[in-house]
Amino acid sequence: MSTNSKSTRIALWVVQGTLAALFLFAGGFKLAAPAAELSRVAAPLSGGFLKFIGVCEVLGGLGLVLPGLFRIRLGLTPLAAAGLVVIMFGAVVVTAITDGVTPAAFPLVVGVLASVVAVGRWSPSIRTV
Repeated sequence: MSTNSKSTRIALWVVQGTLAALFLFAGGFKLAAPAAELSRVAAPLSGGFLKFIGVCEVLGGLGLVLPGLFRIRLGLTPLAAAGLVVIMFGAVVVTAITDGVTPAAFPLVVGVLASVVAVGRWSPSIRTV
């Protein structure tokens, strides 16, 4: 095993762990908050849709780390990351439309990091834990 491959896997794990914590927190918040308050905060989106996004974020956050931790179904990690990229693309669009371009930078960066995980874990040489 080369040093570059090992450092790449470590870097991917750091990014995966950070993203998992972020999505578990954000999704958990959406699930815990009342739907009426969610729709008031995010005006163009309904509370029910935001609850659905919260479930997707929690499942995606778990999908980033659980397959690698348990060493089963490792192919689910890039799929979870790709699903989170889709969610973050929507977050960038909605944030840019409602709040402006500058606040949309955060979901853009998170989406780029999720895409790095998706591509990095899709590669057969890096897929191993």
